[in-house]
Amino acid sequence: MKTIAYHTLGCKVNQYDTQAMEELLSAAGYTTVPFPGKADIYLINTCTVTGTGDKKSLQLARRLKRECPGSLVVLCGCLAQLKGKELLQAGADLVVGTQYRSRIVSLLDDVIRSGEPCCAVEPLAENTVYEPLYVTRHAEHTRAVMKIQEGCRNRCTYCIIPEVRGPVRSRPLESIAAEASRLAAAGYREIVLAGIHLSSYGKDFDPKLTLLDVLDVLEHTEGILRIRLGSLEPRIATESFASSLKGFSKLCPQFHLALQSGSDSVLRRMKRQYNASVYLDAVANLRAVFPLAAFTTDILTGFPGETESEFEETAGMIRKVGFARIHVFPYSPRPGTPAAAMDGQLTEAEKQSRARKLIALGKEVSHIYARQWVGKTVAVLPEETVGGCWIGYTPEYLRVRLDPRSVCTAGTPVETLVCRFTPECLEGVAIDSSNGGKG
Repeated sequence: MKTIAYHTLGCKVNQYDTQAMEELLSAAGYTTVPFPGKADIYLINTCTVTGTGDKKSLQLARRLKRECPGSLVVLCGCLAQLKGKELLQAGADLVVGTQYRSRIVSLLDDVIRSGEPCCAVEPLAENTVYEPLYVTRHAEHTRAVMKIQEGCRNRCTYCIIPEVRGPVRSRPLESIAAEASRLAAAGYREIVLAGIHLSSYGKDFDPKLTLLDVLDVLEHTEGILRIRLGSLEPRIATESFASSLKGFSKLCPQFHLALQSGSDSVLRRMKRQYNASVYLDAVANLRAVFPLAAFTTDILTGFPGETESEFEETAGMIRKVGFARIHVFPYSPRPGTPAAAMDGQLTEAEKQSRARKLIALGKEVSHIYARQWVGKTVAVLPEETVGGCWIGYTPEYLRVRLDPRSVCTAGTPVETLVCRFTPECLEGVAIDSSNGGKG
């Protein structure tokens, strides 16, 4: 019986894809073992969003080939789609890009049987269909990621994703409903919707569907208490869309709206399809419905030609929105993208310096957002115990450590009085742990 260890780099979609492949291989008789550790096979789901992702993926693959010469190395995901044959020549035994993951068992069986390496990577055509992948479990037993969309039709000047993920493809509602029911039956209480460009869900269907149709399916799934949206395009958050969200009692008021830059001139060079005003309108529309909503975002700093004043516009936007959390990335040129050939490339030192400043600012505004919850009652979904205390999350995805006296059960929401702010998390006490509160 072959043992296999898995390692995932990158986004929630990659995490989902890895889990789906693990379940297929487990059903076929492969035994999962922890990573890192000794295994007959190592499967690495790669990332190529940044140069750092490329570097980590390649370094890990080379280290495994060097330290475990008798083991097979399988490379999957975005970097595999981009550089399939190169990775095979570099020593990978099997390369599977961002399609054919559902065939991972037969592909791996063939490599083992023949002893010959294989590159299962082909271009992603416009008529490429959504690949049926399914999961029944996740590492966290209260929250499950569900992939419902693949691909992106935007062509931002810095982004390689359309090339490695292909056109927009959406998961059928029937498949979403079936997986949600299975996850609920397995004890998961929160579903996190994930996709490469989640806002495009349903645009490839005839008649077209939207995320609201998905929310309606999950709203009526027994056992699911919370629904959390993944990254959204700001343009989706119109007054009408925000108003429609009122009807979903399970929806968590935490919205990840991709910003990238707070400067209109930088956004134009990026070919983002919104400006600062549109972004602020989106925030206002959602706050009109969810006054205490948490907003999270991604910031890409050091884009080619970014001036000090453009950088300060981004910092000003961060303060204006008052984000609950931001993820900051220094710009990394991706070969083959228009931005990589632009004039005005900043030095690595300048990009890192700006990233550090925005990370510090992000912590500042996130602390301001979290402090406003002290003295309020929130619904906490307990997940695990650490040091004798239950740790859980609010619908706004604020981490809360419960007083040791609080009696809780994993996956059962409990009404909690927030008593104290710390930089690590909020601290609170269950008001009435006997009834479990509401989700």
